[in-house]
Amino acid sequence: MLDAHVLVLNRHFQPVRITDARRALVMLYVGAARALGADFQLFDFQSWAAMAAELDDETVGTANRRIRIPRILVLQIYDRVPIGRVRFSRHNIFVRDDHTCQYCNQHLARKQLNLDHVVPRSQGGTTNWENVVTSCIECNVQKGGKTPQQAGMQLIRKPKKPTWADLIRPPSVRARYREWLPFLNPVDASYWNAELESD
Repeated sequence: MLDAHVLVLNRHFQPVRITDARRALVMLYVGAARALGADFQLFDFQSWAAMAAELDDETVGTANRRIRIPRILVLQIYDRVPIGRVRFSRHNIFVRDDHTCQYCNQHLARKQLNLDHVVPRSQGGTTNWENVVTSCIECNVQKGGKTPQQAGMQLIRKPKKPTWADLIRPPSVRARYREWLPFLNPVDASYWNAELESD
């Protein structure tokens, strides 16, 4: 249960990232974030913990009670979307490519994917955003030390360096819970983030 996914929003209800339940509960406990309830009501740790855990089967146990894992957290101070350098990491490559083999288009678990150099290092390929993609083991073996053209394979999309917006809300992010939908759908998100006219 502590690996369950939790959507994290900034103060303006814009998606910032997805975290695991363990980190989400710590953020809630220390007051860095509040849990967002079904009626868009915000809860601090004490009020969230007081809610009946029976309402949801995703709970964690403490010494004296069970606590529901929140689906959405709203940060209390953070009001920006991340900017700056996007770290070139295995995690960010998997997120950029949506855990999908860039040759056969299979959406797979991380343990079934690896990284592939589009132009192999043996042919002068570099290790950077524009030359590394996720691939399934079968496609990686089929491609071997060849370029996609030499192996008779085609990339689904050309790899590029992502922006923070690409990583926060990739084009094909799958809403794991219905509670996430209003914040991931651009039309619904514009409703929540539109500036209101004052009297």
